Parts: sequence; C-alpha cells; structure tokens
Amino acid sequence: MRMLLTVAFVLAVLAAVGFGVAWLTSTVHERRRAREEDPKEILKRRYAAGEIDEDEYLRRMSGLSQDW
Repeated sequence: MRMLLTVAFVLAVLAAVGFGVAWLTSTVHERRRAREEDPKEILKRRYAAGEIDEDEYLRRMSGLSQDW
C-alpha cells in the first residue's frame, strides 16, 4: 500500500512539472510571436536586413510613433 502511494505521489509530481513546463513554453512562444508581429520590430528587421534605407526607416518609425 505504501509503495502504491509513493508511486502515485511521484506520478502526480511529474504531471505537475510537465504541465508547468508546457505552460511556460507556450507563454514564451506567445510573447515571441507577439513581439515578431509588432510593426516596429518588423521595421527594425527590414532596416537591419538592408531592405529599406535610413531615411525610410526614420520616416516610417516616426509615423508609427504618432498618436492618431
């Protein structure tokens, strides 16, 4: 009986840890996805990749910073 309780306890702990890791992983992915979809982040990546020049970067960044 004691062995059964020990096994049940170990399984419960492993399940709790597994759910915790899964939750943390999904939260990290959601934050990364949200950051990657941010217009300013997209603009920064395009500038860094050489797709747009500095004038275009500054003009667009200024437009994104305005409150409409």
